[in-house]
Amino acid sequence: MVKKGASGSEQYEIVEVVWVDAEELGDTGWNNLKSQLRDAKKPCPAMRSVGYLVHRSDTHISLLSTIGKDLASTLEKIPTGFIVSVATLKASKDSQ
Repeated sequence: MVKKGASGSEQYEIVEVVWVDAEELGDTGWNNLKSQLRDAKKPCPAMRSVGYLVHRSDTHISLLSTIGKDLASTLEKIPTGFIVSVATLKASKDSQ
C-alpha cells in the first residue's frame, strides 16, 4: 500500500496477485456448437501478476511493474471480484 513519507519504489509493497480472468472463445462468424458447449464447461484461466501495489480499494487493485523517479510502466488494474489471493513478497520500507 502507499506509504506517506517514503520516496520512490520503496514506499510500495511488492505483491503477487492470483486472479481469474474473463475469457471469450470462438472465431468471428459461426462456431461449432459442440465445441462451444465443451469450452463453456472449462474454468476461466488463472493468472498471476507481480508488481508494486500502488492502489487498493473495494473495487480494484492497481500494480506497476516498474517505477522510476518520475516515470512508470503501464498500470495493471484488477477488479477485486477476480482476485483469489494477494501475497506480499516484499514489504514497503515504512512497514519494516
